[in-house]
Amino acid sequence: MIFVTVGSDLPFNRLVRVVDDWAAERGRTDVFAQIGETGWRPRHIPYCQFLEPAEFQQKIREASVIISHAGMGTILTALSAQRPILVMPRLHALFEIRNEHQLATVRRLQETGAVAVALDEEVLRERLDHLEDVTPPVKISHNSDTQLISALRDYIAKG
Repeated sequence: MIFVTVGSDLPFNRLVRVVDDWAAERGRTDVFAQIGETGWRPRHIPYCQFLEPAEFQQKIREASVIISHAGMGTILTALSAQRPILVMPRLHALFEIRNEHQLATVRRLQETGAVAVALDEEVLRERLDHLEDVTPPVKISHNSDTQLISALRDYIAKG
């Protein structure tokens, strides 16, 4: 299953629209999306606005790949669960977020090879056609989520 999530703070219609159209064009029936609070609804993929934490964790465990905004909570959850993740940042320039922190995040994490990145819709569509190339992250050597979060925050802050 391909799990699309935009987090719980803001909708990210631009990302979900691309995945929804792609799934219809490719005849994919293995996509599920958590779309956040938005008036727009996908036409071709099953979705919900929000998931309870236990449901979210179940979707992560079931996912063969996760497609997401560049939110650190989702990224850390995917990495901890050893699930491949493809991220596209929300952009301040498109009024999707208050600043460009998601863009800065993906640029730093892209250097680690821990996440696959699509900076725009065209690249997202290309990456969707080659999801087999989105590989699971290497085994994380940290013993706890606290250490993992700290290590990633330190890495990003150095940028």
